[in-house]
Amino acid sequence: MAKSATPRTAKPSPASASPAAAGAKDLSPETVADDEAAFALRSLQSALANNTRYDASDAEMLKFYEQMVLIRRFEEKAGQLYGLGLIGGFCHLYIGQEAVAVGLQSALSEGHDSVITGYRDHGHMLAYGIDPKLIMAELTGRSAGISRGKGGSMHMFSTEHKFFGGHGIVGAQVPLGTGLAFGHKYRGDGGVCLAYFGDGAANQGQVYEAFNMAALWKLPIIFVIENNGYAMGTSVKRGSAETHFYRRGTGFRIPGMDVNGMDVLEVRQAAEVALAYVRAGNGPVLMEMTTYRYRGHSMSDPAKYRSREEVQEMRDKHDAIEAAKQDLLKRGVSEDRIKEIDKRIRQIVAEAADFAESSAEPALAELYTDVLVETY
Repeated sequence: MAKSATPRTAKPSPASASPAAAGAKDLSPETVADDEAAFALRSLQSALANNTRYDASDAEMLKFYEQMVLIRRFEEKAGQLYGLGLIGGFCHLYIGQEAVAVGLQSALSEGHDSVITGYRDHGHMLAYGIDPKLIMAELTGRSAGISRGKGGSMHMFSTEHKFFGGHGIVGAQVPLGTGLAFGHKYRGDGGVCLAYFGDGAANQGQVYEAFNMAALWKLPIIFVIENNGYAMGTSVKRGSAETHFYRRGTGFRIPGMDVNGMDVLEVRQAAEVALAYVRAGNGPVLMEMTTYRYRGHSMSDPAKYRSREEVQEMRDKHDAIEAAKQDLLKRGVSEDRIKEIDKRIRQIVAEAADFAESSAEPALAELYTDVLVETY
């Protein structure tokens, strides 16, 4: 059984574990008075304890709802196009995890901060405000796509938006994100890198090499583990000795945050706290977003490793979009306005699909372009 995505209060992990044996030297932040990281960690703990959910305005809440619905409807349409054979290769949908990308990226400075993720990347691009038409065209391999039809579902890219993929190799984006963070620090531009990876990728060795360098050099990076309960078809408890992923940075003195990834306001608040910590020059933060995907790992995955009852329970009790809708209703937003938003989003997605289907495929000559970047 996968780890439950039941809402929990965001909390940081200790920077180092308590000594296991009598007489062992205690290196916890509470006892290392001369360690500058200790003060920063206590500040992070205090900020989280006092504020667990973001105080969004009505306009912000509407925006969060719209973005999450856009991702949901877009991914549903992508699933349909895949079934029709219009999307080739692999296709990994973000249905269920929308609150993570929307909550985190709404706190970033677009075009200033950088984002990198794995192959489940469509939602992250949409959360960054990139045109759905360009994303859908890329999914279908058209020349009008964001990567000229060459990246497809798994390898989207937009240097204009500082979105650096979309990576098919499990965990590969983590050291690359660390390099992006090094670039921010080297240039002194004040930017932060947000590097997403999953619970399965969290077991890759290169991830911990990246943790070590990021902590050693105090790089401006937030490592985000999207824990959706299953690494492909293997549940967290079967594949991970330490199932509390926010503790994975303990050995590198990276503070961790345990966040309910099914609550967009809790995610946004955690993002505010983490960004303030990192921008102050304290080094990296590790965030575990406990979330859930309603569909299989990819379109070819029947997801027989979990029951229908489990999936339905998550939809019924913890769906981020439904929670946001109920929040809006409590704020006095009418059902008619919400229906209007839903209708408009469906139209946007339908137009994106039509645009993709009517766009031309790349010319054969495109095979030879963008292969090598020459610097002088």
